[in-house]
Amino acid sequence: MDLNNIVSQLENANEEEIEKLLLQYNRENSHTFSFDQKEETLRIKLCQGVLSVLGRQVQPSCQKTCLETLRILSRDKRVLGPVATREGMLILGGMARLNAGEEGDENQKSSQEDTQTEEEERVVVEALKCLCNVVYNSPAAQQVSVDVQLAHGLCAILRMARTWHHEVGLFTLRLLFLLSALRPDVRGVLRRELHAMRLLTEVLEHTLDVSWVGPYEAARPDPQALPMPSEDNERTMEALKALFNLTLSDTGGEEDDHQFRLIAAILRRLLMLKTEIEEKTEEAHSHAINLLNNLPVSCLDVLIDVPVQGGLEIYGGKNMDAVQMLIDFMEKRMDKGSNYKEGLTPVLSLLTEGSRQHREIRRYIKAQVLPPLKDVKIRPEIGTTTRNKLVRLMTHVDMGVKQTAAEFLFVLCKESVDNLLKYTGYGNAAGLLVARGLLAGGRGETQYSEDEDSDTEEYKTAKPFINPITGHVEEPMPNPIEEMTEEQKEYEAQKLVNMFDKLSRQNVIRPMGVMPDGTLAPLEETLCDPPEDSGSDSD
Repeated sequence: MDLNNIVSQLENANEEEIEKLLLQYNRENSHTFSFDQKEETLRIKLCQGVLSVLGRQVQPSCQKTCLETLRILSRDKRVLGPVATREGMLILGGMARLNAGEEGDENQKSSQEDTQTEEEERVVVEALKCLCNVVYNSPAAQQVSVDVQLAHGLCAILRMARTWHHEVGLFTLRLLFLLSALRPDVRGVLRRELHAMRLLTEVLEHTLDVSWVGPYEAARPDPQALPMPSEDNERTMEALKALFNLTLSDTGGEEDDHQFRLIAAILRRLLMLKTEIEEKTEEAHSHAINLLNNLPVSCLDVLIDVPVQGGLEIYGGKNMDAVQMLIDFMEKRMDKGSNYKEGLTPVLSLLTEGSRQHREIRRYIKAQVLPPLKDVKIRPEIGTTTRNKLVRLMTHVDMGVKQTAAEFLFVLCKESVDNLLKYTGYGNAAGLLVARGLLAGGRGETQYSEDEDSDTEEYKTAKPFINPITGHVEEPMPNPIEEMTEEQKEYEAQKLVNMFDKLSRQNVIRPMGVMPDGTLAPLEETLCDPPEDSGSDSD
């Protein structure tokens, strides 16, 4: 249908005619995401006309149709001028029952929620969808959202989480996520004034059906229980994303610490749950891991301070079920072989910090990832074990991936250079050692327990024959200079020196050496004689 015709008829049409016109437009454009730039002015006029209709008293069916049209139009960020105004945002906020800027009676709102018809509920959902699009696509709308205190209305809806319908909850949480992601200043208001972190935690408790059996201990999921419904999982992920934004900066305080530990306990339960679709389970666990990375590392003890089934005391009585889930997740992401930056580094960072802070977590993970060496005839980066995969990542082209993988293994080795080289070889570890200034050996700054790992007899036997650069026992190679005369050897050596000298003078290479503090420096600096002690007695 011609857009110009719709705009011209909209001005003088009655409610029934408006609904008929817009329904046809909606059907024709329901899957349109790319718009004709020539019709931009007409779409702006259509936006104005639809808002004008919504500003009048019309039936819910007409409101829903108008909002569907506005949702389609809001996919084009160039036509949002009429919507990204105080009047436009207040109209949409009213349609979404957000009552922006007002602190209405919660019992009254809850009663309205219970008594609204299905048609009225669709109006609320469509208004929330429109707000999500508009806020995402328009910086002007983001500012107006702050001015009309849209966050206050969102938090009022969060308080009714136990009674809301799925889509109302889903798009309320999504709008909160978008607002907190795009406006850092709103995060502080949400966290300090509106207590959104507590409200979102309560949403998760309700959605995940959490029952507490201890201060920070949620009851274990029933192994025979059905998988989490997909709708619950969708709302859970939106809540996790919003919480991620709110926990990006740690303001500290006793109340926050309590809230962080509650969140950690809820996330532990989530890691134990499965959804109806395996991919969605992995996605939910990914959001849980992202949020755990934002929590203070001291709170991670909540993941393991749960009674162990059967009373196993091998790791100080700590329950490692959640840690095992994280290891399994890491394995899945490594096996995918792509998108390591977003998919793998968060879980590696979480396991690294957990291992650095909690001895039991480190010992458990090391037993799985770096078991005592037996076969050292194969390069450490070759093979299918977790260790092999991680060592391969130490030379990945992405700097963030290689540093995260190397740091993880380094912490598992208690930041001992000798221990790390035993598992990885000097060549794979060189990047980390350069970055840490540990080329000369030694340890990192973190203090670890004194328990030592015992080497296997196979490793002790093979150790003298291991090439420290490659980290494995190499097959004997023929000596290329074995049959040369001394004169030939001297000639080849001088030829090599001349080649290096030429490359160095042309700045193709720069010979480097290791300083006493383990850092790299130009070779001429490392060869300088150290200054003599002025207080020493010398002839």
